[in-house]
Amino acid sequence: MTLLRRVFYALPPSWRFFVRRLFYLPADLLRPQRSNNGLLIPPKGLIYTGSGDFLKQGETWLKHFVEKGELAPHHQVLDIGSGIGRIAIPLTGYLNAKGGYEGFDVVKMGVDWCQKHISRKFPNFRFQYIPIDNDLYRSEGLQAANYHFPYANEQFDFVVLTSVFTHMLPDEVENYLAEIQRVLKPNGRCMATFFIWNEEAAHLSPSNPRFQFPFDRGHYRLMDEKVKSANVAFNESYLENYLDKVGLQIEKTFPGFWCGRPKADSLDFQDVLLLQK
Repeated sequence: MTLLRRVFYALPPSWRFFVRRLFYLPADLLRPQRSNNGLLIPPKGLIYTGSGDFLKQGETWLKHFVEKGELAPHHQVLDIGSGIGRIAIPLTGYLNAKGGYEGFDVVKMGVDWCQKHISRKFPNFRFQYIPIDNDLYRSEGLQAANYHFPYANEQFDFVVLTSVFTHMLPDEVENYLAEIQRVLKPNGRCMATFFIWNEEAAHLSPSNPRFQFPFDRGHYRLMDEKVKSANVAFNESYLENYLDKVGLQIEKTFPGFWCGRPKADSLDFQDVLLLQK
């Protein structure tokens, strides 16, 4: 883990948002950027998930949803960890009037921004703030390990989680997977990212010393002992067994380049699982 990352994780959650806002302030003073459909792109200082080109990343994910997950314009979509609209913004140009989008996130700032800039223009896009405890983003709140999603059984055709399970511990992941199975329609799909630890990852990982999981906890590994949700890797066999138990089948695995795989051979930095109910 780099020194900069270590220092960032040592800050209280509320301070991390402030530091990011301050760091990107000069760039954010420039003219605001807009998406292809005219929606405002959030300032860099407010984007608290991911890195790189915000708009391009969202458009790339939409392409994956359509080409790999067979997402259709009339589908009902659930975005778990909706952030500040990275996935929602490109979906506004793809989902039609019969389609719909629900998103929830643990960071109120992101939900407020999305409600103001997206929901006002697209009423079939709805966002909820759920104050769930997570030591990367919040210091207190509801427990993810027993949180019941506020949606009906078999409500969604497609569920997406980008950089969510990578910041959760096993009991939290298990509950979320069970809830995803509950809210998915029969044959519905879920595209989710993980850090998956297997023999190949263990072999390649030393080649990427800037991104390590040195703390072995049996069926999962931590990047940082003090901020456990900073980044979490799960043993492949553990994930496979639990997914089978809960009724979600792995339709396709797309290994990421986080552990040292060639970037050109990967769909994303993180490992991507396409699941089906």
